[in-house]
Amino acid sequence: MNETEILFTEILNCDRFYLYENRELILKKDRSSLLAAILKRRMYGQPIQYILGKTEFMGLEFKLTPYVFIPRQETEILVETALNYLKRIKNKEIRILDLGTGSGCIGISLAKFFPQAEIDATDISDEALKVAKENAILNNVEIDFIRADLFNSDCLRFKRYRLIVSNPPYIATKEIDTLASEIKYEPRIALDGGKDGLDFYRRIIKDASDYLEEDSFLIMEMGFNQRPAIEAIFNGLKDIEVIKIVKDYNNIERVIVAKKVKNG
Repeated sequence: MNETEILFTEILNCDRFYLYENRELILKKDRSSLLAAILKRRMYGQPIQYILGKTEFMGLEFKLTPYVFIPRQETEILVETALNYLKRIKNKEIRILDLGTGSGCIGISLAKFFPQAEIDATDISDEALKVAKENAILNNVEIDFIRADLFNSDCLRFKRYRLIVSNPPYIATKEIDTLASEIKYEPRIALDGGKDGLDFYRRIIKDASDYLEEDSFLIMEMGFNQRPAIEAIFNGLKDIEVIKIVKDYNNIERVIVAKKVKNG
């Protein structure tokens, strides 16, 4: 649905079909006042997802607050790619690690569509973890949420995973202030990837091998034209290599897949 459809189906508590079957419907006063208040906030650039306090991702509903990044359609490609690789794994015990979980949309979607997996999810933000835990309950899945700066937690020290997945911050610091006004409502910590936007890729790639089993995967979302620089970070590593690049609906290289291989 487009933004207008989302707004009116929410206000009227109806589906899209009802909306178009009742085009001449006159809003009651309380609904009209609510619409006016929402439109005023929207005029100032506040994202509709924060105004409504929720969004849809992978066909699932997620609660949102300004403490978490708004899930995008492009990130669904990350989840779909991860699911494709998970289906190739024959092991009965499959452990997944979601780094920088935010709203929990990636880990929760994987738990919903691949329920046999055991999933850990980390985030440095207590506020984000609170939202993620609520979303796990909302979607009836079990995930172990851990407060950590990426891998930096005693809870992860002795664990190994078949899949590590992440949508890390990847916008260069100097570019953040040039973004569309509504993006500035989102938490800066979820946007800022450092001077060149690659800080988190360096950290994740550097340590990922220590937490991956052999023949396991590291799958990450990336920004426009970042593929060469991210591949360069992988260069020189002996036990983890890039095996696939997945494009999004606009033909932009959006997801990078790496695999841990036998060393020597």
